[in-house]
Amino acid sequence: MIGDGMHVEFIAWAYAGVALLTFGLIGYVVWEARRVKERLAALDKAGIRRRSAETNS
Repeated sequence: MIGDGMHVEFIAWAYAGVALLTFGLIGYVVWEARRVKERLAALDKAGIRRRSAETNS
């Protein structure tokens, strides 16, 4: 190895940054999914249906 503990601080901050970014992206996806679900519910309540919900017999 290059040196014991020589780059530990950098590695720790790199892992912390990646973890923060990952949790941020997960939070954004959850928030966006809830927002879309609420919007679809509002459209459904207004009587606007999705074409995929139609049954073609």
